[in-house]
Amino acid sequence: MIEFKNVSKIYNRNDKETVALNKVNLRINKGEIFGVIGFSGAGKSTLVRLINYLERPSSGTVYIEGRSLDSYNNPQLRRVRKDIGMIFQHFNLLQSKTIYQNIAMPLILEKTPKHMIRERVLELLKFVGLEDKEKSYPNELSGGQKQRIGIARALATNPSILLCDEATSALDPQTTDSILQLLKQINEKYNITIVMITHEMSIIQKICHKVAVMEKGRIIEEGDVTKVFSQPQQAPTKNFVKTIIDDSLPQKVMDLMRETIDSRFIVVDFRDDINEKINKWISELNLRVDILHASVHEIKTKTVGSLILQLSGQDEKITLALQDAQDHALLIKELFN
Repeated sequence: MIEFKNVSKIYNRNDKETVALNKVNLRINKGEIFGVIGFSGAGKSTLVRLINYLERPSSGTVYIEGRSLDSYNNPQLRRVRKDIGMIFQHFNLLQSKTIYQNIAMPLILEKTPKHMIRERVLELLKFVGLEDKEKSYPNELSGGQKQRIGIARALATNPSILLCDEATSALDPQTTDSILQLLKQINEKYNITIVMITHEMSIIQKICHKVAVMEKGRIIEEGDVTKVFSQPQQAPTKNFVKTIIDDSLPQKVMDLMRETIDSRFIVVDFRDDINEKINKWISELNLRVDILHASVHEIKTKTVGSLILQLSGQDEKITLALQDAQDHALLIKELFN
C-alpha cells in the first residue's frame, strides 16, 4: 500500500517559490493499477518521484506498507528502492550495452551471482517476448521493443511496485496497446502495484482500476475508473473524459428540439436495465420512446455511456416516466430548448 498524508512539495529557485504538490492525500492499495492524470505542470511526475523518494516532501508524510519513508536511514532507503521499479517515457537504456547487459544492470549492482543473473535475464526476455534480442543493442530495436526491455529491466529485482511515468507517450497507438496489455499481464501474474502517470485518458480507460485527477498540485477528483468516467464532477475531469466520451449534443438533436413542441428530451445513463425501463414506459404509460443518440463505451470490463431519448405522449405520464428514472438513479438531465 502507498499512502500520501497531507503531502506538499515546494521548490525554491532563484528566489521564486513553486508549489508542485499542495496538501495531497492519496491511498493506493496493493495490487491496483492506479492512474494519475493531469496536464503538464499538474504535479504528476513530482508525485511519482516522492514514492521512491527521489524527491522528499516539504511537508507531510509518504508511507509504503504502513511505514513512513522518513523513518528509514540511507542504506535502508536503498533497500526500499529495490522494491520499486521505474519505467520511463524515453526508455533510458544504456546505448553502449547489449540488451542482456541492460536488463542485468540492476542485478549486477546488487552483486547477484552470475548464474542467477543469466537465469533471471533470460526469463524476463521470454516474458516480454524478445528472447532473440539478447545480443542486440538498443539502437537496433523499435520504440515498442525498447520499452519492453525497459519493463524487463524494471522487473529484474522482483519489485512489488512499478512506477510508469508517461511510459507510452512516445509510442504509436498499436504499440501502446501492446505495452498496456503487457503491464496488465504483469499486474495479474505478479500482483504488482502499478502507478500510471499519464495525460491520456485512453490509458486510464484501458487498464486502470482507479484514477486521481490532478490540477495545480492538487488532487481534484479521485475514485473508481468507471464512476469517474460515467459521473465526472470537476471541469478538468469532464474535459479529460470528453476525449473518450463526447457528451455534446449532436446537431440533429438540437434541430429536432427546436422543431418539436409536444415531446420532452432526456439524457439517461446506459445500463443493463435500460431496455426494461423503456418497455415499461411504453407499455404502462403508453408513451412513445425514440432513441435519438447513443454514446456508449467499454471502460475495462464495464459498459458506460448515455442515451438521448425523445418521450412523446401525455405530459403527466412523461412526468411519471421522468420520476421513475430519477428514483432509479437513471436520469442524468432533461434537455430544454
